[in-house]
Amino acid sequence: MKSAFITGAAVGQGNMLAKKLAGQGWRVFAGVLPGAETDLGEVEGVTMIEQDVSDNASVRASAEQVNDQLGREGLDLLMNVAGVANVATGLIEGIDMELVPKLFEINTFGQLRVCQAFLPMVRRAPQPAKILNFGSGAVLASPPMAGAYSMSKHAVHGLTLTLRNELAPFGVQVTSIWPGAVKTGMTANSRETTLGSWNAQPEPVKSTYAEYLKRGITELLPDMIEKKGNTPDAVTDEILKIVAQRKLKAWYCVGSDAKPLGVMSRLLPSGSFEALIRGAYKIPAAKV
Repeated sequence: MKSAFITGAAVGQGNMLAKKLAGQGWRVFAGVLPGAETDLGEVEGVTMIEQDVSDNASVRASAEQVNDQLGREGLDLLMNVAGVANVATGLIEGIDMELVPKLFEINTFGQLRVCQAFLPMVRRAPQPAKILNFGSGAVLASPPMAGAYSMSKHAVHGLTLTLRNELAPFGVQVTSIWPGAVKTGMTANSRETTLGSWNAQPEPVKSTYAEYLKRGITELLPDMIEKKGNTPDAVTDEILKIVAQRKLKAWYCVGSDAKPLGVMSRLLPSGSFEALIRGAYKIPAAKV
C-alpha cells in the first residue's frame, strides 16, 4: 500500500487530496494544525497527525510519529500544501513588515522544515517517490498587493529546484505546483478582503497609487476570481493526475486560469508578458 503525508489537510485542497488519495487505497497521514476543526477523523484510511509547520519541534514530532507508524517502509508521497495568503498583504511601499516573518514561517520555512524532517522516509520508499511543493500562479502573474506572498512562493520553487538536484541520485521526483485561483476559504469574500487590504495601507501610499492600482485590486481581481476561479474538486483531480506521472517536470500550472499563463510565459517575450499582466489590472504602460 502506498503512503502519503499531506500538510495543511484540515480543510481546503489538502483536505480534499487526503480524502481522494484514501479513496484510491493510499495510506494517508494528514497534517492538521493542533486544535483545528476537521472532518478527517471519520475518513477511512486517513490518520491525523498534529503539525504546525511554523514550529520546528512540532514538525520533528510529526515526522517521528509517521516514521514510527511506517516502520521500515518508506513514504511514497510528500505534499506540502499548508500555506496562507492574506497575511502581510499590501503594496511594497506599504507592507506591514511586522507581519512578513509570519508569512514566510508558514509558506516558505514551513515547507523547508517538512522536507528536512520527512526526507529520510521519502528516500526509503520504492522509486519513484515524489514530493509536491505547493507554490502559486502568483509566481508568474506577480499581482500587485501580493509582493510578500509572491516572494514566499518564489522561494518555495528555489527549494524544489535544489531538491531535484540533491535527490536525483535516489530516484525521488520533485515538482512545484502552481495553482491559479481556487474557490476555497483562502479566496472567499475576495471583494471584502481586497478592499480591506487596500484600506489598511498607509494613507500616503494609498493616495499615491490609488489612481493606477485601486480598481484593479479591489474590483477587477475579485471579478477574475469569481468568474475564472477553479473549484477545489477540479484542481485536486488535476494534481492527482500529476502524482500518477512517473517523471515529473520542474513545475506545473494547475487550473483553467493558470495553465494559459504558463504557456504564455514561455512563448512571449518577457516585456510582452508583463504588459499582458498589467493590462489585466488596467495598469498604465511603464513610462520610459
